[in-house]
Amino acid sequence: MTNFIGVVIAAVLGYLLGSINSAIIVSKIVSGKDIRQFGSGNAGMTNVLRTFGKVPAAFTVLGDFSKGIIAVLLARVIFYYLGITFMDGAYVAGFAALLGHLFPVYFGFKGGKGVLISAAIILVINPIVFLILLVTFFVTVFISKIVSLSSIVCAVVYPIATFAVLYINKQPLLGSTLFAVLMSLIVIYMHRENIKRLINGTENKFGQKKQK
Repeated sequence: MTNFIGVVIAAVLGYLLGSINSAIIVSKIVSGKDIRQFGSGNAGMTNVLRTFGKVPAAFTVLGDFSKGIIAVLLARVIFYYLGITFMDGAYVAGFAALLGHLFPVYFGFKGGKGVLISAAIILVINPIVFLILLVTFFVTVFISKIVSLSSIVCAVVYPIATFAVLYINKQPLLGSTLFAVLMSLIVIYMHRENIKRLINGTENKFGQKKQK
């Protein structure tokens, strides 16, 4: 019973924290309007950067990163004090926080695409994998100048890097790798429109104005 209660608490807290969408909050503070009314309509950092500039985008990054880190750390504290050892609470809260970010209860269940919060969750769960993905992201952005492509590439690399790092360190593979696969599939699915534009050659490059 204690295990069940702990999982439920971690999931609910993770979802509620994830639902605090930084892009929407920042845009309303800056302009009094919802970022989903501008540009791509996505409640994410890239749209904030294109619409309002670097400073609001920086606050969006800080907010989305912070909520992901807080969610998984709180879950680990809860699991620790309840004596739950059969799994890492970070997986429960991390997945719930991602769902909250994508479908925020406070903002009509229409949120962002989950890249920043996923990065924050990965940072806490496996810092080495995070560094691999960070390098992958910036290298891909440098070469392609396309943020969405870089995010998709990182989503593909994430489970591969997770498996490789765990295998090299002789750590259990199944649970963490399955979690990585699930997170990656969700992020890739949320970029499905970007993938269509990439295939058609109409996706915007970094610094380029949003096409009508």
